[in-house]
Amino acid sequence: MSALPTGTVTFFFSDIEGSTRLIQQLGERYPDVLLAHHSVLREALAANGGHELRTEGDSFFIVFSSALQACAGAAAVQTALHAHQWPEGGAVRVRIGVHTGEATLVGNEYLGLEVHRAARVASAGHGGQVLVSETTRGLVDHALPAGLALKDLGEHRLKDLARPERLYQLLIPGLRADFPALKTLEATPNNLPMQLTSFIGRDDQVREARQLLARSRLLTLTGPGGTGKTRLSLEIGANVLDQFPDGVYFVPLSAISDPELVPSAIAQALAISTTGRHRPIDALLDHLREKQTLLILDNFEQVLDAAPVARQLLEGSVGLRVLVSSRTVLRVSGEQEFPVPPLALPDLKALPGLAALSQFEAVRLFIERAVAVKPDFEATNENAPAIAGICERVDGLPLAIELAAARVKLFSPPALLSRLEKSLNALGSGTRDAPARQHTLRGAILWSYDMLDDAGRRLLARCSVFARGGSLDQLEPVCGPPEDIGGDVVEALDQLADQSLLRRLPDFDEPRFLMLQTIRDFAKERLEESGDAHRIRDRHVEAFLALAQKGEPHLFGPARREWLDRLEIDHDNFRAALDWCLESGNARQAMRLAGAFWRFWQMRGHIHEGRTRMANILAMPKSQDFPQDRALALEAAGGLAYWQADMDIAQGFYDECLALTRHVGDKRAIANAIYNAGFPMTVSRKTIPRAKLLYQEALTLFRELGDDGRIARTLWGIGNANFFDKDYAAAKPALEEAQALSRRLDDRFNLAWSTHTLGLVAFNTNDIATAKKSFLEALQLFLEAQDVSGITLQLDNLSSIARKEGDPLRATRLAAAAVAQQTATGTGLGGLLSYQEGRTGREGLSEADAATAWAEGQSLSLDEAVAYAMDPKAVPRALAHG
Repeated sequence: MSALPTGTVTFFFSDIEGSTRLIQQLGERYPDVLLAHHSVLREALAANGGHELRTEGDSFFIVFSSALQACAGAAAVQTALHAHQWPEGGAVRVRIGVHTGEATLVGNEYLGLEVHRAARVASAGHGGQVLVSETTRGLVDHALPAGLALKDLGEHRLKDLARPERLYQLLIPGLRADFPALKTLEATPNNLPMQLTSFIGRDDQVREARQLLARSRLLTLTGPGGTGKTRLSLEIGANVLDQFPDGVYFVPLSAISDPELVPSAIAQALAISTTGRHRPIDALLDHLREKQTLLILDNFEQVLDAAPVARQLLEGSVGLRVLVSSRTVLRVSGEQEFPVPPLALPDLKALPGLAALSQFEAVRLFIERAVAVKPDFEATNENAPAIAGICERVDGLPLAIELAAARVKLFSPPALLSRLEKSLNALGSGTRDAPARQHTLRGAILWSYDMLDDAGRRLLARCSVFARGGSLDQLEPVCGPPEDIGGDVVEALDQLADQSLLRRLPDFDEPRFLMLQTIRDFAKERLEESGDAHRIRDRHVEAFLALAQKGEPHLFGPARREWLDRLEIDHDNFRAALDWCLESGNARQAMRLAGAFWRFWQMRGHIHEGRTRMANILAMPKSQDFPQDRALALEAAGGLAYWQADMDIAQGFYDECLALTRHVGDKRAIANAIYNAGFPMTVSRKTIPRAKLLYQEALTLFRELGDDGRIARTLWGIGNANFFDKDYAAAKPALEEAQALSRRLDDRFNLAWSTHTLGLVAFNTNDIATAKKSFLEALQLFLEAQDVSGITLQLDNLSSIARKEGDPLRATRLAAAAVAQQTATGTGLGGLLSYQEGRTGREGLSEADAATAWAEGQSLSLDEAVAYAMDPKAVPRALAHG
């Protein structure tokens, strides 16, 4: 794609009229028809200077630097489509809209109201028709190519736009010139309010809601305050105007608190007289009985007792549909709930560049609203991560994003993010014409909170101790007992979810509830005010200590992946629990929790974080008061230091742990501490004879205990010691025995590591085929559990194999990918071994080629690097030129 035009540009939008009908008629032939449609459009538009920005299904978004070229391109498209030989019953009729204006170019995305105006112009037309805005007409009227002309269609109100637009039809020689009335707001009776800002994204939600509304006569959009329910309901209403010839009517209920007044409010919106002795509900039933009408009832949550009114109206008019926006479901028969999700957010752990970030709805909304309040605001690659962070901090809630964008007049995105991380009060107030409940995000949440009874408020406050949600078996003991919350905890949680203060998470094996961070911040304040925070947070710690202890023995066998995934789900809860232990000075619980949880940090690549937390825990004033628990924490600290290749520090922790355990531990704990103490000695190669003595002492104790699992691990330790001592003949039988015993026990952890070390022995004895087989087997075992530390080491191993096989390019890429993962996860062992063996990872290439290959390898994701390591033919797309 050549450089996209900037400044004043012309936008072209198109889509196929009746595409759903075509799909049904053509069946398996439709993909070929759609492909032909795409080819015709691309050829005609490219020939006239069009830049293709986006294609979604049958719709095209094209930009031109010239309004004349856009009109010529539109004419060429319609002419070519008319001349194409379509299959019987498969004629493609495309509607096109052309509009000229200025828009902000961010990456490969144009943002601004003019883009939306162009899309709305297109949506007003019919298949075969080209509509042109007044702005475009002014640029081309006297310069159109011969044969083309413009027909004035008058002013029209377009959905989601504040001011009417004068529209023109492009007349094309030989093509149809007469079309039905345009699909604008005047075509159907309605009272939809004008919107002063553009509607961003939500195409999927609009599409899904339209489908649900076609099947269900009562559709309720639910979500917490600030989710954008009202705006979405108006967008849906504008999109279905042509399906309701008797009108689409918006009924605002935010100013009403008496359910008895709802019929009167509906009658007022429909301009129905309710004077005299005729009850409002009767007048409505008489008026709607034979009509095809859509009612949009907004903010129903405060008049829930009026839910039977909606049911009564639906029963009295078969052509009526009701679209409700509410923080709470109505709970009437026939109701279809549609939870409105927050706007789409990028993953902060893997942020793409600005061009890709601007495709996310939340980021686009922030940028558009920021430009609206500060015209010189620019989104850049430098501030894009902060913009993404802001959107994530406010949960992708449209209201909160708009409030945040308004603050760019005072703060840069990084400065605003820093303030938001401390307090959501940094969002400030909204526009003066917004409803009072939406002047601040706090006001929007308070609106829902005030509608709860005391028990509901108490439960909401207690739920705030959970970070990123919790399952029922966690929430019940932490937030209960039932007498505190006025009844069954499950039922009470379900009611909070019905009121959009919690979100149900269906994609889990057990019921799980999530509180948005914005609501959680509010609820945490309520918990502090209740005086109950200390007790509830202690319960939260106990719940996650129990989970960590339950999962710990499963992290080595066939259920490794299942349990690591389970702990991953609650990683934020473990962080919150440890934070509270530190804050409250509960050293014992902190050491017990970290001691049970540290393997997760090691296996899933959170070693940097684990080491920082262990240092803070061991420095707690009372950490010396509980020797058995401190021994667990010292083992964890030693293990994490070992995995970062910080051997001297690891040895110090392990030695202290051994001394403490000899004093307070039993035989199994002592044997385990002895076993641990040998590893730093082994890898650092400083005192390998001493390490061998420790392993033998541990092996004797484990044999006395009959602990086959620990026997297998100690044999692996002995094999390691002999490998690092370069006594490969002694290493091999110990490792083979460890491998065989681990297979019998189905200890996948020790099986993977003994296989890994056997591969190292084979490699160093020039048995490259056996080494490669061992490394690939170890890699598969680590992949089963998504053990990031193990996977990273195998990338390094397979890099060495590639170099031995005469492929230095692939070897260098894999070495670079391994180093990138070592840096990201804190797994330093691979780097240490490379250093000890004098490897740079760049051998066999010129300096320039090595630099290129290294950069390519560092750019690979973990999944890409693994695929490349396992199969030389699986070259990632980014490296296909290599």
